[in-house]
Amino acid sequence: MPEAPPPAGWPLLRLGFRPFYLGAALFAVLAMPLWIALYLGQVTSTLAVPPLLWHAHEMLFGFAIAVIVGFLLTAGKAWTGLATPRGAFLGALALLWAAARVAAVVGPYPVYALLDLVLLPLVAAVLVDLLVLAHNRRNLPLAGILVLLSLANGAFHLAVLGTISIAPLVALHAGLALIVMIECVIAGRVIPAFTMSATPGLKLAARPALERATLSITALALALWVFAPSATAWGWVSGAALALAAALHLARQWQWQPAQTRTRPILWILHAAYAWIAVGFGLLALAQIGRIGASAGVHALAVGATGGLIIGMITRTARGHTGRPLKASKAEVLAYMLVMAAAALRVLGPLAMPQWLPQLLVCAALAWCAAFAIYIVVYAPWLIRTRRDGKDG
Repeated sequence: MPEAPPPAGWPLLRLGFRPFYLGAALFAVLAMPLWIALYLGQVTSTLAVPPLLWHAHEMLFGFAIAVIVGFLLTAGKAWTGLATPRGAFLGALALLWAAARVAAVVGPYPVYALLDLVLLPLVAAVLVDLLVLAHNRRNLPLAGILVLLSLANGAFHLAVLGTISIAPLVALHAGLALIVMIECVIAGRVIPAFTMSATPGLKLAARPALERATLSITALALALWVFAPSATAWGWVSGAALALAAALHLARQWQWQPAQTRTRPILWILHAAYAWIAVGFGLLALAQIGRIGASAGVHALAVGATGGLIIGMITRTARGHTGRPLKASKAEVLAYMLVMAAAALRVLGPLAMPQWLPQLLVCAALAWCAAFAIYIVVYAPWLIRTRRDGKDG
């Protein structure tokens, strides 16, 4: 048989995960020190929004969304067998994302908002088109969540501009809730599958009723958390729903037998990160009834669950799609441990030692930056080169 022609185009723009994973890691390393400097008053803010809102928005709609877009543009090709954006189109999407991150710091707010609002609808349209053409209805809800994320992002910018009378933080909480829903859906597919494939003889029985209950109660609990005021009658209702969601996620994860993965870091990081979802819901339940502040639960979901699942998935999927073995190196294991340490320092540290909050934030930020710096050092050479096996992608 004649040899296949070599892949065309710049390797960085052959599949969605390449520019977006690399961009997200670079942003994680650059944005966190700026936030800490702003928080500690070491840098005078020139941002168009208060530093807290910038930090929260950019970690959700800058960092996390970049990984979600990269993942979906890569997985979409596997789900449908159809080509996803590559070359100039993919490069334009990545530049659009990067331009919004820069404009958030140095540009006029309307320019930042406009740039920031374009990417998600474009990606949602691309994904819907692929799924409809391939008659792949199973994944259409994920495209629907991207649309809802676009609306939450739009609500944030309109709230900041004073066009609508809601608190910008409510829109950010909605964004976090939608990102957590994506994580719950994808984790339910990949974590048990990865665990079985890596453990000879292990069979994890499907529990459709538990899956439906977990996802349904999670969606309800998150909606109540976003829209129901805390420390009121509705706060108690949302607190109860969040506590029930936490219990369901614990039961769900127990079915996946996480102890089987203790010798496989590329797997245990996914289980460890997923465990933070139950922790986050439990802490938010306490916050809704006025026992603690909401920050602990928010950061359990944002740093522990989202950050942990991201570092786990951007290593595993990048290894697979660059033709490398699915086995984490010592450097990657260190990155996993650093993200989990950052979550513990940011979430549990202030609960136990609130008087040390500034020092704990600095330590958490250092651990976070070190983790994603490791990713850049290890993966950047792979992401900008052709697959190890010479194939396209």
